Amino acid sequence: MPQHVPVPLRAAAPPGAQHPRAPRRIVFLAHRDLGNPAAGGSELLVDRLADGLTGLGHQVTLLCGGPAAHGAFRDYRVVSAGGQAGHYLRARSAFARQVGDCDLLVEVCNGMPYLAPLWHRGPTLCLVNHVHTDLWRMRLRGPLAPAAHLGRRLEHWALSGAQRRNLLVAVSPSTANALHAIGVDPARIRLVPNGVEDPGPRAGRSAEPLFLAMGRLVEYKRIDLLLRLWERVRPVTGGRLVIVGDGPEAGRLRQLAGPDVEFTGHVSEADKHRLLCEAWLLLHPSAVEGWGLVVTEAAARGTPAVGFDVPGVRDSVEDGVTGLLAHGESSFAAAWCTLALSTHRRELMGKAAEERAAGYRWARTVRQFGAVAAEAVAQAQPLRGWTP
Repeated sequence: MPQHVPVPLRAAAPPGAQHPRAPRRIVFLAHRDLGNPAAGGSELLVDRLADGLTGLGHQVTLLCGGPAAHGAFRDYRVVSAGGQAGHYLRARSAFARQVGDCDLLVEVCNGMPYLAPLWHRGPTLCLVNHVHTDLWRMRLRGPLAPAAHLGRRLEHWALSGAQRRNLLVAVSPSTANALHAIGVDPARIRLVPNGVEDPGPRAGRSAEPLFLAMGRLVEYKRIDLLLRLWERVRPVTGGRLVIVGDGPEAGRLRQLAGPDVEFTGHVSEADKHRLLCEAWLLLHPSAVEGWGLVVTEAAARGTPAVGFDVPGVRDSVEDGVTGLLAHGESSFAAAWCTLALSTHRRELMGKAAEERAAGYRWARTVRQFGAVAAEAVAQAQPLRGWTP
């Protein structure tokens, strides 16, 4: 497990702060939009930022890969830069053709970079959910291992080298630590945590044990590990394990599932809210996160979480207060059983989780991000003579 190195963080300006040079035309450059079938937490974050900034009077465009269909449901503009992979190479030409100019370009770096500072002459801000250091090896194995090594080096250079004149927004202290570990000056890192919606009226808790896992079904989320642990936990706790989401691992995971496991696929917002309210526990076995947005979404419904003590999850779960963090598979199973069998402790943690989640709302996240955007524009330097 990577060592956790505390970084002297600089938070975004207070939510009410404004800057006379606040950008009016903002472009987000990202891999997907929220309407993409493969969308996840990063796409939700960008959507909430773009929608919120539009509501504050900014002109916002999302330039992304794929079909880019979500713009029909939002007030901000969404345009495609090309295919899911090819748009990385076409980003510069697509920006020139479909956008032309802006006051601020926000590069959303989720592993593969766009290297925007090399071709965009205006102010640039880099938004980082998490650094993919270990995920490259997890996703690209065997014959693809050399590509994993190349991807890792490119990502690290892009964040620490190509972005060296710009501010970087980290969504959690763990992400800030990871950026510092690869050579990013902490003075250039701004912390802007994710938010959640006000959940509104809460549905009732399930009378029978209901355990919930929610997210995109990809390898690093480690739902296969959860299914193995369920075979150890189920005889102790009883109940059901419900897995919400879809992704490339869905078929394999369904084959691995034992008794009392339900796969729902994608669900509506109403069903998502109901399940988060009904669940006794949110189970989040992910190997790494930027923040772990679903943990806070569950917390807002008074549902505590069990996860591993890994980057991102250790930020969204306050160990022993809003949930439990495990240090291994047996520890995870023990934490799962402990909270399932102790109604009093589970309810205390759920109440603490709800109180903590009340401090994380999208409106605050948008205002904090807007303050960093204004700072990025104010301190932008001409890139003439810049060399990598």
